[in-house]
Amino acid sequence: MTATLLASKLATPPAPPFPRLDRALGPGELEDALRSFNGSYYVEHPFHQLMYEGRLTQRQFQGWVTNRLAYQRVVPRKDAAILSNCPDPQVRREWIQRIVDHDGSAPGTGGIELWVQLGVALGVPREEMEDERHVLPAVRLICESYVTFCRNKPWQEAVASSLTELFAPKIHQQRIQSFPRHYPWIPPEALDYFKSRLVQAPRDVSHGLGIVKEWATTPERQHRVFEALAFKLEMLWAMIDTIHNAYLEV
Repeated sequence: MTATLLASKLATPPAPPFPRLDRALGPGELEDALRSFNGSYYVEHPFHQLMYEGRLTQRQFQGWVTNRLAYQRVVPRKDAAILSNCPDPQVRREWIQRIVDHDGSAPGTGGIELWVQLGVALGVPREEMEDERHVLPAVRLICESYVTFCRNKPWQEAVASSLTELFAPKIHQQRIQSFPRHYPWIPPEALDYFKSRLVQAPRDVSHGLGIVKEWATTPERQHRVFEALAFKLEMLWAMIDTIHNAYLEV
């Protein structure tokens, strides 16, 4: 008698299209291949589809914003891990801007603060955002895995993992467009974080791509670049899948 495993309720991410590397790809080919991973980006997750169709409840929004703060807070830490492994001062001079973008140049500034303000705009008290009382253990572990990856991998591979930013402008633009249309209870200032990333992410992509193209000139290195990007895509998918299933409305 043959038993069939019932499908999990957890969403399965589309597999990224790893290219055949019979030879080293040229810089343009490498970039095209990296961009082809966009179908595995978590913008395709059912939670985001519900978001952009106007079908999330306030509770689901709040669950998302409180848990995503854990990710926002690990971003400058993973960037610091990259800096600690990078021997090139010119790369460090440019990369450090990412930390400033998230931590700010003074108290009350920066992307993390804007994310906290987003949570407040969605109805979560600042105290509950700040102390992370609503962050799910699995989400915290998933986010910490990103810091561990960037600390333990060669810094060029860690840079490659950041290239999910290739796909980020789409998700930020969708939020800017869909929130006012579907969720009129969300105040306009809640969009400030996403607007800031429309400027910062393309700059970061240009820098990261340049590093990857210069370093990944052999099939072996290019395979490691694709593996790094696939790891980050799976990490983001696991995070949103955990949030989605924790706040299902039945």
